[in-house]
Amino acid sequence: MSDDHTARLAWYARKTLDARVYDLAIETPLQPALALSQRLGNHILLKREDLQPTFSFKIRGACNKLAQLSPAERAAGVVTASAGNHAQGVALAARELGVAATIVMPETTPQLKIDGVLSRGGKAVLHGAAFPQALAHALELAKGGLTFVPPFDDPDVIAGQGTVAMEILRQQPGALDAIFVPVGGGGLIAGIAAYVKYLRPDVRVMGVESEGSNCLQAAMAAGERVVLGQVDTFAEGVAVAQIGAHCFDICRQWVDEVITVSNDELGAAIKDIYDDTRSITEPSGALAVAGIKRWVATRGVRGQTLVAIDSGANVSFDRLGDFAQRAVRCATWEAI
Repeated sequence: MSDDHTARLAWYARKTLDARVYDLAIETPLQPALALSQRLGNHILLKREDLQPTFSFKIRGACNKLAQLSPAERAAGVVTASAGNHAQGVALAARELGVAATIVMPETTPQLKIDGVLSRGGKAVLHGAAFPQALAHALELAKGGLTFVPPFDDPDVIAGQGTVAMEILRQQPGALDAIFVPVGGGGLIAGIAAYVKYLRPDVRVMGVESEGSNCLQAAMAAGERVVLGQVDTFAEGVAVAQIGAHCFDICRQWVDEVITVSNDELGAAIKDIYDDTRSITEPSGALAVAGIKRWVATRGVRGQTLVAIDSGANVSFDRLGDFAQRAVRCATWEAI
């Protein structure tokens, strides 16, 4: 590793250690998935970010970013764009700081996430069919004087998300072979990769994307950021067309591999997590478990310690039937 790369990792590690997240975020447990571990022949641990106050890891980056704003920036009020999880984090952090928050979300955002923003004091604005349109509208609103809070592509947001890795390395100081991370815009995996590769370069950092929104995998293959022509919104929490610029600069250096999984595999992973924890994740929250299953099946991996980031549980109840049907379909072809 070059001196420049080492210095950059050290800078992000310091920012992560200094991140101001714990006024609102909690240190979440690293929970063994006993049934899944036995079935896969590996030691699987779930990092339970679904237990955060906003039921998603996004509270970390939102809290750290708002804590860094100047008094003038706070007084102007903030605006952001989100598929719903960052939205709730910004709304809660803004309320605690006495800052007015406008949250732009796609028109397809589940009502549960909209209600989560409203209940935390945010102003919800629905715009566009998907995240890119919501983001463009939020940036237009920012031109009117509001302070824009990036949903993922920002060093303070990345450092806030990196506190997930800080906790994992403290909670699992011994054997640790790989951390599987869901990928949307890239803030979480960038924060985890920068921190882990500085302190434990032997630990693999594995990105997991939905087949219909694989913006990081496409960028890694092209050697530059690309814009996907269309984005599948089944896992709306990661339905992003382009990886963030800051995020890609980190990921291209320090992410070991990117895996994609199908929507049926996500349905099966939701069931796997439920069987071990009696909790229900949203599709984006189950990406890492689906990725572990795909990786173990294709590589024949056994006896390793693998962490999955269970990233969120903001899911509408009326989707559960669809998840169950997909889990059945996936189990059928896995058995063939």
